[in-house]
Formats: sequence, structure tokens, C-alpha cells
Amino acid sequence: MLLAVICAIILAAGLGYMEISVSDIFRVVWAKISGNMNSLTDIDPAVPFVLLDVRLPRILTAALVGGGLALSGVVYQGILLNPLADPYTLGISSGAAFGASLALLANISLVGCFSVPFAAFAGAVATLFVVLRLSSFNGRMSANTLILSGVIVGAILSAGISFMKYLADEQVAVIIFWLMGSFASRSWSDVLLVSLALVPGLFMTFFYAGDLNILSLGGRSAESLGVETGRVRLILLLTASLVTAVCVAVSGIIGFIGLVVPHLMRFLVGPDNRRLLAVSVPAGACLLLLTDTITRAVLPVEIPIGVLTALIGGPFFCLIFRRRQQGVQYD
Repeated sequence: MLLAVICAIILAAGLGYMEISVSDIFRVVWAKISGNMNSLTDIDPAVPFVLLDVRLPRILTAALVGGGLALSGVVYQGILLNPLADPYTLGISSGAAFGASLALLANISLVGCFSVPFAAFAGAVATLFVVLRLSSFNGRMSANTLILSGVIVGAILSAGISFMKYLADEQVAVIIFWLMGSFASRSWSDVLLVSLALVPGLFMTFFYAGDLNILSLGGRSAESLGVETGRVRLILLLTASLVTAVCVAVSGIIGFIGLVVPHLMRFLVGPDNRRLLAVSVPAGACLLLLTDTITRAVLPVEIPIGVLTALIGGPFFCLIFRRRQQGVQYD
């Protein structure tokens, strides 16, 4: 899977309005790493700029966001024991969208170009804590109350977003474009930001992957086997939600990656979350990167990537729901 991610990155780096050969890609990257950019005198001067400042930041951001959303999907489905759960089940996306819409409407620029991502992240984190507070009774929480709390909070925030669209008037197009998701104009700072969330999130989820397997047996069975269900569930929820919050803050709303990828990988490697996490993260990176490459370099007009992921994930969601109704069990 890691080899597939590398191949997808090379493919995406070469495609676009200016086609770049594989050899030139390796030469430019190596020259940048070695600090010997003077060795590229025989290459069009526009190639290093396009590759290093335009394409690679966007490509790596898309791959990291795809991996983060897939990781969160595995965790949510394992904790909530619901095959239809994805990173947006708890209303995290609605919180991020509310924060970003508020920043766009009020024209907030306290932290420059990071104002909208920062507002989206703050909205997602605030939503997470509200959902956790609503779903906790006597220090305990259940999967059903978590989902119900997420639906309630998400509905309230969606109404707030609709109201802000109404108030936005001429700015409504900006809000709608952000809500549909895009990797246009991503920079190396975005790559660093998502990496700082994804790498610790990976270590944390792998550390608790065995406990996540035991949680699938049910709360009482897990506790009888020595797992502190409340503590483990809270840690994994916080980890997955914070990774999702950072991804959404950088890219906007991109749905269905966290739903589709874990199911596809579960067919290949089985239900063991230790294996599932290991393959789902690079698979999510490949899927979102290839989708972004299609909308950037293949289609005649670039459309928001959230539209394409919805077209892919929507029918898949219906298939899962239908099979669940027919009694098909997803291990």
C-alpha cells in the first residue's frame, strides 16, 4: 500500500497543464533535498516552481488528509460498532463548517491566511466536547447516545450554517465553495499542519488497536477482559476527532472517505483493527489523491473534490445500508 501511495504521488506530480516526466520529478526533488538547484540548468525553470511550490504541497496534503479521514473512519466504526459510522457521525464536520462559515462571514483575519482553518478547527473541537458532554451520564457513555448526540448537535449547527448563508448575501459563494472541499492553493504549511496531527494520531490508534478489537465484543465483555472501556473509548474518540478536525480545517468538507475505505480494506485483510489501520491509512491517501488528480488534471474544469467523493461514496453508502437491512454482517 505504501508503494501504491508513492506511485500515486509520482503520477499526480507529472499530470497537469504542464506534463513533467518521471526523471525530471526525481531530479528536481533530489536537487531540492541536496541543496544543489544549480544542477537543473537544462530543465525549464518553470518546472521546479510548478513541482515544488504548486503541485507537491497540494498532492501531499490530499494524501495526508485521505489517510487521516480513513484512520478516523476505522476508529469510529470500531468504537460505535456501526458500519455506517464515518468521521462526520459525531457532527465534527458540521462544527468545522460552522466555524469556517462564521470566519468567512465576519471576515475574520486575526491569524492571516490561517484564520478560516483555525476557526474551522475551533468549531470542530468545540462540537466534539459538546457531543461528549451530552452523551455522558454518570461518567459513562454508550455508542447509541454518542450517535444521537452527534445527530442533534449536527442538526443545530446545520441550521446555523443555513442562516449564515442567508446573511452572507454576496459572500455566500465563498462559503459554499469552502463547504464543498478543495485542495487548491495548498502550501507546505498545510502539509506540516496535517502531519503534526496524523503522525501522533497514528501512534495513538496503533497503541490501542488491540483494545479496539476487544471493544467490539461489547462493553461488559471488554471490561471482564481487563479493558478500561470508558478511558479507551474517550482517548480514541478524542484522537480520531482531532485528526478529523485538522483535516477538515485544511481541506473543507470531504465526505465518504472514512466510510468507504475501511469497508474496502476489511474485505482484504479482515476485521483485525491492527491490520485494518495499517492498510486503511495508505488506501485513504491513494483514493483521495487519485480523486483530486482527476478533478485537477483530467476533467476540463476543476470541480470541488467533495462533489466527486460524494458521487463515489453515495452509492457505496446505499449498498452498505441495503445489505445491512438484508442481514449481511460486516465483521
